[in-house]
Amino acid sequence: MRNWLNLNLLILALVFFVACAGKATVKNTNAVISNQQISKEIENLKNSQDYLIQAGDLVEIKVYQEDDMDRTLRVATNGSITFPLIGNIKIAGLTVSAAEQSLENALQAYLKTPSVSFLIKEYANKTVYVLGEVKKPSSISILPEKTMTLLEAITSAGGFTDVAAISKVKILRTENGVQKSIEVDVSRITKEGNKQYDIPLKPADIVFVPQSLF
Repeated sequence: MRNWLNLNLLILALVFFVACAGKATVKNTNAVISNQQISKEIENLKNSQDYLIQAGDLVEIKVYQEDDMDRTLRVATNGSITFPLIGNIKIAGLTVSAAEQSLENALQAYLKTPSVSFLIKEYANKTVYVLGEVKKPSSISILPEKTMTLLEAITSAGGFTDVAAISKVKILRTENGVQKSIEVDVSRITKEGNKQYDIPLKPADIVFVPQSLF
């Protein structure tokens, strides 16, 4: 009877282990989500337009039918720009669309239905960091007009060490003051050719490769 009970407990434990091991996860703060949700999250990250303007960014601003107001400005260290009619206005920490709306709201005191467009001409911080079990942990600068994916960053850092946990690579990203931890199984890219897991990195992202426990 005891042997039968032990055997059943062992089977249950193995089933639980296999079920857990089969899940790819993205950790957003402390949440763990399913394989279906990870695909949606990754797709959202690829299509994301929520880059937050930073001090030092070079922005091109145009006001519809007001060519004399067009400006290319560097965001000051305090996060503001100086714009015609409205003077200093803070735009750091805003998305492009939010900055456009902020300027439009401020210009309404002087113009009828102003329409503002923003273009980031140069990013102040296009550096990502690759740490942990890679052969050459380093910071990697990305040209303003270029993008870099997770796998490209790891390759630039010399690739994985022999003890890297390639199924548990983490991208640490801060958005709106909240840190996200995105866990990616890189073998899904390298062995299965599943490119949707090869997430484009954002400025200041940290790629961390943990050590394998086995």
